[in-house]
Amino acid sequence: MMDDGSELSPTVAHIVRRLRGSHLHSQIERRAKDCLHQPEIKLDSLKEDVRSFLKTSGWERQLQNAVYRELQLPPSHPAAPPEHLKEPLAYMRKAQASWEKRVLKSLNSMSTELGVPLARMRPAAEQKELANKWNEMGTDEPDLTSFRPVYAPKDFLEVLIGLRNPNHDGSEAVGVRSHWGLIQVPLNVRDIPQLRRAYSELSLTTGQLGIDDHAHIHPVIVEQDSAAAQQYSRQGCSTGLRADLWALILNSNNQPQDVMHYEQLTAGVIQHDLLVDNLIYKDVKLTASNDDYYFVFEDFLYQVLLCFSRDTAVLEHFKYNSATPPRSFIQGERMSRVIPFHGFSMYVAPLCFLYNEPSKLYSVFREMYIRYFFRLHSISSSPSGIVSLCLQFERLLQTHLPQLFYHLRQIGAQPLRIAFKWMVRAFSGYLSTDQLLLLWDRILGYDSLEVVAVLAAAVFAFRAENLMEVTSLGSAEAVLADLSTLKVMPLIQVFLFATAI
Repeated sequence: MMDDGSELSPTVAHIVRRLRGSHLHSQIERRAKDCLHQPEIKLDSLKEDVRSFLKTSGWERQLQNAVYRELQLPPSHPAAPPEHLKEPLAYMRKAQASWEKRVLKSLNSMSTELGVPLARMRPAAEQKELANKWNEMGTDEPDLTSFRPVYAPKDFLEVLIGLRNPNHDGSEAVGVRSHWGLIQVPLNVRDIPQLRRAYSELSLTTGQLGIDDHAHIHPVIVEQDSAAAQQYSRQGCSTGLRADLWALILNSNNQPQDVMHYEQLTAGVIQHDLLVDNLIYKDVKLTASNDDYYFVFEDFLYQVLLCFSRDTAVLEHFKYNSATPPRSFIQGERMSRVIPFHGFSMYVAPLCFLYNEPSKLYSVFREMYIRYFFRLHSISSSPSGIVSLCLQFERLLQTHLPQLFYHLRQIGAQPLRIAFKWMVRAFSGYLSTDQLLLLWDRILGYDSLEVVAVLAAAVFAFRAENLMEVTSLGSAEAVLADLSTLKVMPLIQVFLFATAI
């Protein structure tokens, strides 16, 4: 609730500005003009009649969903400096900039060593060959032995471990047991009582899809209401509704202009060759192609990720992302690239179970990325950022399983070193797909990645007895090597709501 109009008007003005330039605005404007010729529209009640027409024909709902999407994006205050919108803490901005330089240096070194340009125009024969095999790129076996991932999650973790706030002496706010953990920055993360209040729909007495066969059924798809779909998703989506519900929550409706945008990106892939294409190929080969659940989607993964690396629409999220986008230019054409790390393709793989139309799969993935996934591999103070998730995971374990945490620390098996790889991929590739989708239901439902840290702590709690017996990092990793049989919702519920405080 706003106390007065002073806070409301800049927000409304910002949303109006954003929507005024959108395709939806021009569509609604056109439909409003068209309806003027209809006999039920009267001059003396013109405004009300046009509004009524837009409501009954579904356009008002589409506008509401578009406004709701804007409200889900991080807030932008008109008086705030641009760098503060991206990240308010100077030391986080500095750490992110330093990390980016390191990643770009690695990419440029690879380009120099291998004699492969960062970007080039494909010769006509090569373009024709790629266009012909676009739908069966999985059969292609390029020699990728000389290409290596620019970085792996463990490299990124070392950077996060080294983060320090220069204005903080470490004596307060971080907590009495903070020195036990690897993350040493003073961010506010929620404890279990706060999490219980925030995630009340996950209580042990509330029905959950993923536990109950016949949980709630709601006509939310019929109503086409993004906000209602998001609320529904908090208790899990049934398999038959999930694809439509997620698209509705993300306001990704695969309009003709979305299909056209995807086709333009495809044309861009065929015309231009980027060095990161090789990294994408290599990542898919090393991860999804070797996964029992996802290897069948190899072609889809190449298509979506190659298009994504050329999509300048992705640049928009850098307004509220601590990162800055590396770009390459070919004959004046700008291309935005998110440099893939080892495991990046696993952000896309689970979505292939839901969407078999490439343009729809692409638009849902892009929206998932600019809302959530980018936070898992960039340094920021966001509550959904990877630094906060790591800190929250460590705090939950330190507070509720101190003996286990201390034991693992003593034998050189810091819990975060094991859990980090799960969290940086939002558990994709570690859980069975049906369980992973139930977890992602809650990410969308609560519009937060916080539940990822809660699940990581819950996994340690579930295996605590075995972990208390181990004597080395290797044996601790062995106990936690296979998560494919775990049931996500019972783990989270028991950890949050059956833990003694």
